[in-house]
Amino acid sequence: MTSVSPQPSADGRSRLRLFVPILAGATWRDRLVACLGALVCVGATGLISSLLLGHDPHLPLLVAPMGASALLLFAIPSSPLAQPWPIVGGNTVSALIGLAVSRYVPEPAIAAGFAVALAIAAMSLLRCLHPPGGAAALTAALGGPAVAAYGLGFAFVPVGLNALVLTLLGVAFHRFSSHSYPHRAAPAANAHGTKDPPSINRVGFNEADIDAALGDLGEAFDIDRTDLDKLLRRVEQHALGRSHGQPLCADIMSRDLIKVDQHDDVETARRLLLDHAIRTLPVVDRDNRLLGTLGLRELARPGQRVRDVMSAAVVAQPQEPAIDLIPTLTDGRHHAVVVVNRQERVIGLVSQSDLLGMLLSPLRREAA
Repeated sequence: MTSVSPQPSADGRSRLRLFVPILAGATWRDRLVACLGALVCVGATGLISSLLLGHDPHLPLLVAPMGASALLLFAIPSSPLAQPWPIVGGNTVSALIGLAVSRYVPEPAIAAGFAVALAIAAMSLLRCLHPPGGAAALTAALGGPAVAAYGLGFAFVPVGLNALVLTLLGVAFHRFSSHSYPHRAAPAANAHGTKDPPSINRVGFNEADIDAALGDLGEAFDIDRTDLDKLLRRVEQHALGRSHGQPLCADIMSRDLIKVDQHDDVETARRLLLDHAIRTLPVVDRDNRLLGTLGLRELARPGQRVRDVMSAAVVAQPQEPAIDLIPTLTDGRHHAVVVVNRQERVIGLVSQSDLLGMLLSPLRREAA
């Protein structure tokens, strides 16, 4: 007799989902980097603070909110709540509020509530909202005589000092990790210096749509608005690729290429561009290895040989999805992407026309 294990019900799956990490985009590598950053930088913060404070037995070298600040700083460095001003300002301002509340509200439970509530309000007004700031306010409000003895100075030493040292160490650490910190969400810019939005941003949703959607949901999200825009456009790109069957660069690239040698003179390159009505020439060496690209813009530079005026090439591999080239070929600066093999030899080129032809092919089929 064969026994069958009962399948979890929909309610059971919903309950299990509560125990699944919900941080989107996190990888094991990111988590290991976060652990390493916390190990090195929290330990170093304690060591530096001990050297600066002289081992005062009555003054903590590290306050508890620094543990929560380290989690944000190293696990979610792109969060608006994990930037330098929220870490330093949020902890210091909240500690000041907690100390002030403890002086005028003798009942601990009531003081705790006032301290956290006022800390949230102050951090919001000062644009330094930082979750560990609530813990800093509680620490200051409920610390008792040991904290009160230091007066308002406790907010600066050790709380402010800890936060400042930890942040500086975090900036140094992230120079060697794959994350940019402090995180600056750079909006897409028009490469031509005009007021028009970039071409890829002229279709689909816009900033007003994002604001309207956020208003509809009525929730606060821990992501910069510009990062949200970039994320949604990346989602659009993947959805577009799925609807087009994910053709590869090798499927749409031009293979019979017009190329120029690095030692050729610029007049030869100009003649090739005009005679063949193309905008981008791959620059190669005698083994057909890619060295750069050249167009009419580069020919305006002073120089006698192609190698003197060429620009760095934008490259792709033949097995890359062609849809991934959309951001590059719509940024207003690049007209083609050179496809190379593993030996960096030129095997093809994807131009804006090639990409446009791929995007139009489903429309032609529907029209037929």
